[in-house]
Amino acid sequence: MPVLRALLLPLLLAPLAALAQPPALTLEQLPRPTMPPGERGPVVPAQVERWRLEAKALEYGDGVKRDEVEAAKLYCRAARYGDAEAQYSLGWMLTNARGIQRNDAEAAHLFAAAAEQGLAQAQNMLERLGGTPLGDPPPCLRPPEVDPLPVAQAPAGPRPSLWATLPLPPQAPPAIVNYVKLIAPEYQLAPALVLAVMAQESNFDPLAESPKKAQGLMQLLPDTALRFKATKLRDPAQNIRAGMAYLRWLLAYFEGDVMLALAGYNAGERAVDRYLGVPPYAETRMYVRKIMASVGGQRLHPFDAGVTEASPMLQRVRAAMQAIQAR
Repeated sequence: MPVLRALLLPLLLAPLAALAQPPALTLEQLPRPTMPPGERGPVVPAQVERWRLEAKALEYGDGVKRDEVEAAKLYCRAARYGDAEAQYSLGWMLTNARGIQRNDAEAAHLFAAAAEQGLAQAQNMLERLGGTPLGDPPPCLRPPEVDPLPVAQAPAGPRPSLWATLPLPPQAPPAIVNYVKLIAPEYQLAPALVLAVMAQESNFDPLAESPKKAQGLMQLLPDTALRFKATKLRDPAQNIRAGMAYLRWLLAYFEGDVMLALAGYNAGERAVDRYLGVPPYAETRMYVRKIMASVGGQRLHPFDAGVTEASPMLQRVRAAMQAIQAR
């Protein structure tokens, strides 16, 4: 009898043990990440790194009690601010059902974001999942709450604004400043915005060249230069004019939203469309943050609606925002 009891007891207790286990959570069921308590303004890179390191410790039980769900939450927060390693780690958790329910579709988006930032192992995982992700990005790759799209668009066409009162970069050479002031009105651009982009792109070095072969004062890629009629990227005048033409186009495409136009200038407008806002790349987020600070946080700029049709992404996101506000 004792032997029989010993054999039956585990079978009787197994269903109870299963009920006691917490159900697997999907990424959508995790709380949407918010700013850490007490913080104001943009999240700095050091905070993002701390989230990732804390997540790794929780995922593997390194010095703390192992908790994969909490790890996923922290990876999610870091992923939204462009941390490629966090994006990869969260994607790996999703493909391996590590504390959260498996979701290869969301994992593909996370691997793609990390791969686009140069993480080779993320590219390998993305190829294993079939390549190009489908559908909208998951919440952990959507812009944080500090990056809302404006519901109202900027005024179309030139109009007096605060842009005229903004200080210009102090290190800008007078010859370049004078040229930009002369030419910017042709492109319906504030000189302060053009010079802020130029300062971040090349620090006013006409011979600057990036590892990706972007060249000149406005750091244009050869394909972008040809798109806007520049054939000699080392010619400062052609470079500046093509850069202005691209900025004007981006402002029209994003209906005067400076933050999105800057993100498009750095990462390409298709990446902004795909991620429904500033892409989750650390470089792009820092780029946008620095230029926005240098132009006093001016979010809207007049634009020429005749340059190009507006991004379809804008209408989708604004409609969603208006529906939320109407509730």
